[in-house]
Amino acid sequence: MSILEAIHLSKQYHTRQGSLLAIEDVSFELAAGEFLCIVGPSGCGKTTLLRLLSGLLLPDQGQVCLHGQPVRGPCQEIGFVFQKANLMPWRTVLENVLLPLQIQRMPPAEASQRATHALELVGLTDFVRSYPRELSGGMEQRVAIARALAHEPEILLLDEPFGALDALTRERLNQELLRVWEISGKTVAMVTHDIREAVFLADRVLVLSQRPGRVAAIVPITLPRPRSLSLFYSEAFGALAYEVRQAIR
Repeated sequence: MSILEAIHLSKQYHTRQGSLLAIEDVSFELAAGEFLCIVGPSGCGKTTLLRLLSGLLLPDQGQVCLHGQPVRGPCQEIGFVFQKANLMPWRTVLENVLLPLQIQRMPPAEASQRATHALELVGLTDFVRSYPRELSGGMEQRVAIARALAHEPEILLLDEPFGALDALTRERLNQELLRVWEISGKTVAMVTHDIREAVFLADRVLVLSQRPGRVAAIVPITLPRPRSLSLFYSEAFGALAYEVRQAIR
């Protein structure tokens, strides 16, 4: 069942060099409980597409619908995790997760319960009183994911959250993200430039073309779940990664 729908989305930016068409006529659906990864060449509009889905940007043409209703701006049903964690350095881990709930004026007891539960999901209960300077890059991104989950959104959008991390940390966090997704039952769409990461995580991989980004292919990932890192070395994984790579060309 579709929960989020992109309908003929187009978006252009106006720069000093003139108009820049980022994406053009992009349509697809996101099913409830699905894990979708979005890949494509650098500069093809992946981040633009994710921001359109979240309501942080509005399309020039087309529309995004959540449960059949147009998305006209940011909403609590959709959580967003940016490329950088953007944590407040003077606030503890718990206080960083609490911040958006406090801005919403949520009752303190409910806010504390939600933040604590979100930190449990990402495995950071031992670091609630730590400050960002005391965390690794991977832990900071887990705090950012917890902050987005504390809203209890239906949909979680992630924009290359592990792009700046080393390969081993990235693999470990991929497993953590799958664990959180399986426990929470959230619907997830994630932008990544790493084809192997996309195939490992996703139910489907949406491939965008060169700018302006259009849907070049949607590749179903038929690998069984739950998934472990040993999948990276299987013939089936290699074949799917190759299929996605060929679609990007």
